[in-house]
Amino acid sequence: MTMDKTLKKALEDLEFHTVLQQLSARCNTVIGKEKALAIVPFEEESEIRNILGQTSEYLSSFINENRIPNHGFEPIHAELQLLRIENTTLEISGFSKIGTICKTITTHKKFFKKFKEYYPLLFETSEGVEENKEIPKHIDDVIDRFGEIKDNASDTLQSIRRQINGVKGKISQSFSAALNTYHGSDYLDDIRESVFDNRRVLAVKAMYRKKIKGSVMGSSKTGSIVYIEPEATLRHSRELNNLEFDEREEIQRILNRLTALIKPFTPELTEYQEFLAHIDITAAKAKYASEMNALLPRFSEDRSMFLRDAYHPLLYLNNTLKNEKTFPQTIELHPENRIIVISGPNAGGKSITLKTIGLLQVMLQSGLLVPVHERSKVCLFDTILTDIGDNQSIENHLSTYSYRLKNMKSFLRKCNENTLFLIDEFGTGSDPELGGALAETFLEVFYERGAYGVITTHYSNLKLLANELPHISNANMLFDGKTLDPTFQLVLGQAGSSFTFEVAQKNGIPYSLVNKAKKKIERGKVRFDATIAKLQKERSKMAKTGSRMQEEESKAREEAARLEKLNAKIKSKLENYQELYDHDQRMVHLGNKVDKVANKYFQDKKKRAMVSELIRIVETENSKRKKKSAKEDKAERSKKAQVAQEVQKEVKVIRQKKKVEKKKAVLKEKNIPRPVFKIGDRVRMIDGKAVGSIHSLEKGKAVVNYGMFTTNVSVDQLELVERKK
Repeated sequence: MTMDKTLKKALEDLEFHTVLQQLSARCNTVIGKEKALAIVPFEEESEIRNILGQTSEYLSSFINENRIPNHGFEPIHAELQLLRIENTTLEISGFSKIGTICKTITTHKKFFKKFKEYYPLLFETSEGVEENKEIPKHIDDVIDRFGEIKDNASDTLQSIRRQINGVKGKISQSFSAALNTYHGSDYLDDIRESVFDNRRVLAVKAMYRKKIKGSVMGSSKTGSIVYIEPEATLRHSRELNNLEFDEREEIQRILNRLTALIKPFTPELTEYQEFLAHIDITAAKAKYASEMNALLPRFSEDRSMFLRDAYHPLLYLNNTLKNEKTFPQTIELHPENRIIVISGPNAGGKSITLKTIGLLQVMLQSGLLVPVHERSKVCLFDTILTDIGDNQSIENHLSTYSYRLKNMKSFLRKCNENTLFLIDEFGTGSDPELGGALAETFLEVFYERGAYGVITTHYSNLKLLANELPHISNANMLFDGKTLDPTFQLVLGQAGSSFTFEVAQKNGIPYSLVNKAKKKIERGKVRFDATIAKLQKERSKMAKTGSRMQEEESKAREEAARLEKLNAKIKSKLENYQELYDHDQRMVHLGNKVDKVANKYFQDKKKRAMVSELIRIVETENSKRKKKSAKEDKAERSKKAQVAQEVQKEVKVIRQKKKVEKKKAVLKEKNIPRPVFKIGDRVRMIDGKAVGSIHSLEKGKAVVNYGMFTTNVSVDQLELVERKK
């Protein structure tokens, strides 16, 4: 979608920037937060589906065991800029950030490759990024995990640091010697020594400063203590300064060389940062979706939209924080019902319904999941036109009506079959009759161009037009006819009464004045409005009944599908069991034949006759076989083995049950009552020999301790061996 004035206005009207602010707050990285605020609807359907699919995959990672690794990273914008400039050197912190990004990319690529069945779209995205193991190797050869240059980064550095350690040892020795020399005297203060300018110094009383040979480094605030570096130590300190200077020069040379090694990989590093920022935004979208129970609805093939139990995201999250209820809306647009005219009293939720439809559509086309029922379906639009909220333009010195007419001009220019238009209080701002007539004309143009849309209005002529044209329908926000309280529920198929006089009476306007007002207008208009109000009440009752019946029908369909699936499964099992039974019967028959031959040989010891008979039996059997490949034969044998194993398991269970039932029957015949077990009783399984003691009892289950192990069994399967003493 091109970011023109129309789209910008639609995003402002629908408060999409607030959604992006909330999304940005859920990003982990600075770049992710910046990019989240710049999101706009995508133009290509394939791109929208891909981004939505990736977000849905990331959302699924919150509830399965294969959690996607942490993608956090520090931005490397400054480092990338320096790498593009000749003769520049990165700092150690910059190399550490680059190394971390490379390792994070490797981790993600390995993870998505391992779990590509779970995250196919995220895997496909990660495959577009080439892994680079050279960069982290170069960095790890020079910098350790604490962000320090390694001693073995170069032979020269290793030699310099060895010398530094030697000199530091000499400094320590010479200082200790000086400290011991003056220890017995009264020259030193009680603290004896201190550190000044990163050097160890003697804390000398000011009056004895000339008694100590060395360099005065400074004094205390009061001047009572003078800090002196001993003469022997001073000599070694100068040598240390020279070595530390050499060390800094060598480190700079190492960093220059490392920068030159990494410079050719600048495009890859840029791509890595972009990929991880994309993952950060995808993760934030998934978190946002999780908080408002959003999901990826099904895309329709016939250009229809069905939003079932749709919530306004901002309202839902705000009400959740306050522990207040949010009312969902259900609305449907399709080729046979392209435009909906919503009417009814103010404060009933018409504008929120309008904003819900628009915001969910914009979110969906920007790659965000939406809070709707899983059976919802959606379609995409090239253009979204909105006219919602306060339309008075102060900076352009335009009245509300002039501004709205300017908008209508834009609508007429851009409106086509791939457009979704959303207009609040359509036609207001001018003379009711004239404004209503113009609004009706505009609506007819939108209708003729095949556009999809939702409008809210109080004008009766627009409600009548919706009844007359085949692909427009009325809808109303339901109100309680007795209390006149809003139910915030959208009902399709019928216009809503404005309850003008009823609301006036409820708000304390005297009945005489209301009655006088009624006489000032046409009687037919009052009767028309009253009829609408009555029909609205009837519609409410029918909607409840229809909703209940629809739920029951849905459950019945699901149950039928489940039973059909179960029936197919049982049928397949029976066929497998029949095949196994036939095979076993054939084997028994073949065994009987072989046994007969063996018995005859046992009697007469005629080997030739036996061999001849066995060959005849084998050839007869082989004549019944079909020639199969090794693969087919292996598959058939595997299937038979699986079925046989399944049958054996079921037979084992049946035998176990029969054994328990037989034991119960014996106890019943002997009139032996079932024992009431207690903790500590010695027991054994009805079909077992091992004896254990009851450790605990709860709800017909017992934990039996056998010494080396414990087991949890039903008390029905236990028999008493010995009561606890």
